[in-house]
Amino acid sequence: MAPAPARLSRRTRPTSIPSEAVPSIEHMFVEAGARRPSRAAAQASELEAAPTEWIEREIGELAAHIAAATCRWLELIAEYDRREAHAAWGFHSAGAWLAWRCSLEPRSAREQVRVARALRELPLLRERFSRGELSYSKVRAITRIATAEIEAELVELARFATAAQLERLVRGYRRTVSSESAAAAHRERFLCCEWGEDGCLEIRGRLAAEDGALLLKALEAGREAIRQGGSAEPGAIQRVNEADALTQVAESALAGKPGVRSAGERYQVVVHVDAQGLAGKGERGGRLEDGPAIAAATARRLSCDAALLAMLHGPGGQLDVGRKTRAIPPSLRRALQARDAGRCRFPGCDNRRWLDAHHIQHWARGGETKLENLVLLCSHHHRLLHEGGFRVSRQANGRLIFRRPDGRAIPSLPSPARGGCGELRARNRRAGLAILPGAAMPLGRGEPMDHDLAVAGLLARAGP
Repeated sequence: MAPAPARLSRRTRPTSIPSEAVPSIEHMFVEAGARRPSRAAAQASELEAAPTEWIEREIGELAAHIAAATCRWLELIAEYDRREAHAAWGFHSAGAWLAWRCSLEPRSAREQVRVARALRELPLLRERFSRGELSYSKVRAITRIATAEIEAELVELARFATAAQLERLVRGYRRTVSSESAAAAHRERFLCCEWGEDGCLEIRGRLAAEDGALLLKALEAGREAIRQGGSAEPGAIQRVNEADALTQVAESALAGKPGVRSAGERYQVVVHVDAQGLAGKGERGGRLEDGPAIAAATARRLSCDAALLAMLHGPGGQLDVGRKTRAIPPSLRRALQARDAGRCRFPGCDNRRWLDAHHIQHWARGGETKLENLVLLCSHHHRLLHEGGFRVSRQANGRLIFRRPDGRAIPSLPSPARGGCGELRARNRRAGLAILPGAAMPLGRGEPMDHDLAVAGLLARAGP
């Protein structure tokens, strides 16, 4: 290995260093002998002695390598999402799993899943991205409006435009809509609600743009209420998550204002006769008032933290209605809120709204309603423990162990992986990518873009 360049003081360091005095890339990032205190310290010392031109070239080349690796990463995410593999870990969206597994901010993780899905349908964009020619910022913007008709034009524009110019172009394109299409959308609006054969309410509809925007705002408010405190779970643009938000909107509307009712007041379980099914000695469940039948596991979940009203039927049809009691007293619930810090205890979930108090051993099966037998869970994970095959147990030291249906324990935090820029370069080389320092640099020179002309061209290409 060539000797490392001498460290120069700030007073004697020249403005530039001859290229022959600069170590090769391999030497810059290869650990030297034991005389150096650490790899990081050695690299820091070498970087301080490197010329500015080399640093500029290295930044540009690594940016292209990162873009290519990001494309591969998103392709893997798209396949993971397609398989719905996140459900095996108890997450109801790939974005929630990604935030937990890769320590990402939940909103950023959901956006990356959206981009990953879009890339599956955009081969030209994916090809340029995989070669490091387009940054993630550009790809993210393009996927908001790209279709098969305008994909080629957008990719060509992205090669010349800056990321900021591309964002303005996308915003202008999305704002453009004709009055004729708006009137047609208003005429064709509808909403249909009907009970399905499996007992679920099925909702289909079509709304005009302004009405749809109003609904999305309401759903956004519902999602925000659910994920108060930075939950990784709700909020992704997926059916199950939007269903959570819609339920939140409905509950808030019926309550008069958000947050009026506690989680335990959302349900009133009417126990008619079948106490054995509630205790797990049979599969006979119950039924919703003015609605379909529900499974025994669903009845157990609803009764886990609810107001209970016993109704006993006599042999001659007589009805004895008892007093309503609380499964979990308010004082105990306050203690539970304090112990669990007011959030869902399922690994990777930080949901702090609409939490249920779950009996680790159900009260109908002899479990005591005491703090040691209770845990706070969001509605999604509460459903998984009752109807999804997941389990939770408390060890003697008080630690909670959550398990998947196959018995595998779910860690609170997954083991972190390690990586480095050398491995990143090697992986890209093995993938056949010959990435140059200027690969990610736009072909344009920063000149202003005629956004009106560009939008008009895209609209003409997109067709009616």
